[in-house]
Amino acid sequence: MFAFLVCSQALVAADAKHTNRLANEKSPYLLQHAHNPVEWYPWGDEAFAKAKKENKPIFLSVGYSTCHWCHVMERESFENEEVAKLMNQSFVNIKVDREERPDVDRVYMTFVQATTGGGGWPMSVWLTPDLKPFVGGTYFPPEDRSGLPGFKNVLKQIATAWKEDREKILASSNQVVDALQKYSAQGKSNAKSGEDVRQRAYKQIADSFDAKLGGFGEAPKFPRPVTFNFLLHHYASQRDSEEGKRALEMTLTTLRKMAEGGIHDHLGGGFHRYSVDKFWHVPHFEKMLYDQAQLAVSYLQAFQITREPIFEQTARDILDYVRRDMTGKEGGLYSAEDADSIEPVAAVYDRRAEDEQHTNPGAHRAPLQKIEGAFYVWTKEEIDKLLGPERAKLFDYHFGVEPKGNAPAGSDPHAEFKGKNILIQRHTIAETAKKFGLNEAGAAESLAESRKLLFDVRAKRPRPHLDDKIITAWNGLMISAFARAAQVLEDPAYLEAANKAADFVQAKLYQRDTNTLLRSYREGASDIEGFADDYAFLIAGLLDLYEASFDTARIEWALKLQERQNELFWDEKEGGYFGTTGKDPKILIRMKEDYDGAEPSPNSIAAVNLLRLAYMLDKSDWRAVAEKTIHAFDGQLARAPSAMPQMLVALDWLRSKPKQIVIAGKPGAPDTQAMLREVRRHFLPIHVLIVADGDAGQEFFAQRVEFMKSVAPIREQATAYVCENFVCQLPTTNLAQLSKLLTGGPATAAR
Repeated sequence: MFAFLVCSQALVAADAKHTNRLANEKSPYLLQHAHNPVEWYPWGDEAFAKAKKENKPIFLSVGYSTCHWCHVMERESFENEEVAKLMNQSFVNIKVDREERPDVDRVYMTFVQATTGGGGWPMSVWLTPDLKPFVGGTYFPPEDRSGLPGFKNVLKQIATAWKEDREKILASSNQVVDALQKYSAQGKSNAKSGEDVRQRAYKQIADSFDAKLGGFGEAPKFPRPVTFNFLLHHYASQRDSEEGKRALEMTLTTLRKMAEGGIHDHLGGGFHRYSVDKFWHVPHFEKMLYDQAQLAVSYLQAFQITREPIFEQTARDILDYVRRDMTGKEGGLYSAEDADSIEPVAAVYDRRAEDEQHTNPGAHRAPLQKIEGAFYVWTKEEIDKLLGPERAKLFDYHFGVEPKGNAPAGSDPHAEFKGKNILIQRHTIAETAKKFGLNEAGAAESLAESRKLLFDVRAKRPRPHLDDKIITAWNGLMISAFARAAQVLEDPAYLEAANKAADFVQAKLYQRDTNTLLRSYREGASDIEGFADDYAFLIAGLLDLYEASFDTARIEWALKLQERQNELFWDEKEGGYFGTTGKDPKILIRMKEDYDGAEPSPNSIAAVNLLRLAYMLDKSDWRAVAEKTIHAFDGQLARAPSAMPQMLVALDWLRSKPKQIVIAGKPGAPDTQAMLREVRRHFLPIHVLIVADGDAGQEFFAQRVEFMKSVAPIREQATAYVCENFVCQLPTTNLAQLSKLLTGGPATAAR
């Protein structure tokens, strides 16, 4: 299959009628457009100079390589000679990979959202030569369709307006930038979030909860792990209250329904981006690393709380998928897999070559089409043939396989899944076993064997495109997931994966001489310096990795990176972190990310990082920075608290007394491991964990925290110290007593 893909890519390049400047780029998204007839430029001085010299507006197209609608717009418009001619005549055309340049994406997406009421990718924005936006949108069909203006008409209208009303457009663009600058500063408010902010966020989330099917709101349904993080913190703060129990149940119900749904890849593992229907059944099939990372943590937390096997199995399923399919040879973690994949259409006869008879050996070959989800879906006939009639009956019952396909009504408007089945768990193992007169172990074994058979056959299909770009921020999120899995599941394979990813980032994406991160790596590191999320997410990953390995080199690096993040991004006047350094004059507005969406805000993560470091290393100044970061967003929290659930987690850290858990003992010794196992068995969302090893690891902390000089095992047995602000309960060597200390049982204080 690899040879097939390499050959097909080579043929595209060899047969290409056009080649533009994107052919020299490394981004998979830009390379996908390198042979369009459009004269694309990458974001940079050459394009900007051309626009100014020729006094042309810029057409800016922003997307990413696994974006389904980006592919659609390319096929319909950017590969069309007529459309390309219009674009080349009247505009300087720039392509941007939003994953490489989130700074560019953020500025112009804010404009599109403010002026159209929506956003998404592909993003289409027209700019003056000074990079000021004046028209924006997302996907445009080639012709007027379904209430959307056609791209060709839009191009013609904008080109005409530029010729006839240029001064008006320039004046308007200046007003737009002024408005955007005011919008970006609206967090600077005297409004206070108030003591009730967490309660109001909980109510907003609870009011949107789908009690029957899980999730929040109507279709489409997105997994939003930051919401789970908030709800589980809310539960942990009031475990015995009805509200706490409901917060937990909303999370567990949603995680169960997602695990059962078609959004979950039941054969290969991992989760797709979102579900187009309310049942979690028909997904948008792309797989993003940031989703896998955050969802793995959500399932690990659910397992810690409940010990239910489904949560452990689903967490492992995600983690093993990433290890198998999204990990490079050197340990770096890839970005995404596409929604679309190639499907041979064998039934189609290519009549364009009827008169050629057989002079062209390829004239009657079935064309190859890229179809959403083609890699993942099955006909009933395929399954029945592969599994045999008896095994297939059980499998079909369990996973909802139907002769005419199983996409629910309204979920497949383009009939892409007609006659196809998207696997969804319709019945429990117990129900399936009862239906076929088996015991549960026998039913589970049959289903596992069937999944393996289908997985092996599926592996021979053309795979979806892999975006093998390695992004620092997303690697940080996944390092966290692997490190937490190593702790909760006691699996050294996950610790190895976390260490390899961290080593890769440090070796390839970190400039030691300047203590600076780079954004991404593909065939070498990019020359784009890291953004605030690269620092925040990686620091969080390193802190989790320390608590999994107790290698103080990880926390030393985290300290250096936090200092650098403060230097580059901190807002001395108002508090909080800008997303960019402000050094690039081509980025018109220096913005702060506040929304906790598919990815958390770097400000939310940074605030928790600062508090973790403060409580690990007794850095009260960083606690003050964390507090100022949180309060920098009081205005947003007051207006819409449920938009910032991860910031509310940071607020929970700030208002709580985090447990400082110190285990004095040798890291590999059985009694130390037993103590660590007891700590990790509990869901303790607000704590730091340190091992005092009597050696270099303890010395690292003792140099910074006076208390750590005196911590030692009692009677040469591993000893636990459970503290708040370095005021500790009496140390214990007893696991049962440690459990009481962790869960709030009575104990006597000692200094």
